Amino acid sequence: MLDEDPKSVDQCARCGACRSVCPVFQESGWESAGARGRIMILKGLDSCLTPDSQVLDSLNSCTTCAICTELCPAGINPPALIERGRRQMVSKGVMTGQQRSLAENILSSGNTFGLNDDRLSWLKDRKLILKKADYAYFVGCMNSYRFAETAARTFSLLQNFGVTILPAEKCCGSPLIRMGFDAQKLVKENSRQIKEIGASTVITGCAGCHTTLKNSYNEFFEVKSVSEFLSEHISELDLRQLDLTVSYHDPCHLGRHSKIYDQPRKLIKAVCNLEEMKTIRESARCCGGGGGVRYGYKDLSLRMAKRRLSEVPEGVDYIVTSCPLCIRNLRDAGAGDKVIDLVDLLAMALP
Repeated sequence: MLDEDPKSVDQCARCGACRSVCPVFQESGWESAGARGRIMILKGLDSCLTPDSQVLDSLNSCTTCAICTELCPAGINPPALIERGRRQMVSKGVMTGQQRSLAENILSSGNTFGLNDDRLSWLKDRKLILKKADYAYFVGCMNSYRFAETAARTFSLLQNFGVTILPAEKCCGSPLIRMGFDAQKLVKENSRQIKEIGASTVITGCAGCHTTLKNSYNEFFEVKSVSEFLSEHISELDLRQLDLTVSYHDPCHLGRHSKIYDQPRKLIKAVCNLEEMKTIRESARCCGGGGGVRYGYKDLSLRMAKRRLSEVPEGVDYIVTSCPLCIRNLRDAGAGDKVIDLVDLLAMALP
């Protein structure tokens, strides 16, 4: 996400349009839990308001879903302003314990879980890693450590097009950036590897990775989501029809942030029936997991996920999405294994 002009905090008309769509406000009802209230707090911070625990909770409970941005008549981008506010506070050492803990995990281990385990344990044959390639698959922390089968299936599909992976991939930096921390150490290391490979296109299987690689890295490579890349090559995939009906959840950082709506649906319709949720595309309800909210405010995060699940049509076989964090949150909110990655669906349709 590009930085917003700090002066735009003064453009807020306080109309309250954001209150009708903000997923956090809908769960709490407090003015400080919506975009309008957060902007008022940001104005206070610019006027020497001393941040306390309530200020931290207000700014750090935003999922950066950007549904407020879609609806704002003044054209303000509240998530960008909120991220700026977080950076200001972190730079002064003002942060929650959860923020500090997650940042320390990422910076010490190179992944969001603070693990020292092999990031490539899902890859059975290291000889498949090409030293030079036009395309590189950026796996991400969640798929590397929590959804290894999805990572393996994605790479298996992409190998048909000469795609390689980074030999020592690190966290893309998205959680750090969303929470207000500096991610340049990670950005530089991943960028170095991408340059060494000579990749002109980086393919992402995670919505957060997509936003970060696209907007926070130097633009010496193109960024495409797995759904974008595979939809362009759909004629080269030997897909068969499945007797299934699924519903698609638009991840915020793939949908509203990057306007990727048609490509995943094109792939789904190529293999099975699609029945849409109550809110979709730019109006899709957030799963509640982004912006560091899953880590810092788990109960709130799961309440948002349950509300999203209430919009799933009855009788569908699977809920399909293109973001591992969405999968994790929706599963934990009660959907279980009914939530799958788009690549997992496509794998069912392969010979």
